[in-house]
Amino acid sequence: MRIGILIAALVSLTACTTLPTPTFTTDDGAIRGYDPVAYHTEGQPVKGDRSLTTTFNDANWYFSTAENLELFRDNPQRYAPQYGGFCAYAMSKGNVASTDPDAWTIVDGKLYLNYSLGVRRTWLKDVAGNIEKADMHWQQKIADADF
Repeated sequence: MRIGILIAALVSLTACTTLPTPTFTTDDGAIRGYDPVAYHTEGQPVKGDRSLTTTFNDANWYFSTAENLELFRDNPQRYAPQYGGFCAYAMSKGNVASTDPDAWTIVDGKLYLNYSLGVRRTWLKDVAGNIEKADMHWQQKIADADF
């Protein structure tokens, strides 16, 4: 129980409440340059290749294979992570936080990323409840955003 409280506090301290962009992006691209399709097709995070790229939601997305690039181009909503790739647990609390490519889960065909593996463990304790809250907060963040 103490670890869960500590993790929640850590996310709160490292998170902001405003949405800076529609997609979590670093110098490495959207979701730190990882291939969003690979989570679905390979069941693991795979670093994308800068030569296999597309733009979606104001971000550059990189892919590990040409096939994954085409799958994404054909249906980006299916493969892009929820909440723009920002931390799903932080979003359930109304906050915006970065994510770790190794802290991920697919639920009902949707990719969710988390701040860390520890935060992911906390998020997994109430997936349905956290998704419901995060969906609500995400809609508000998008409505309030100025990008």
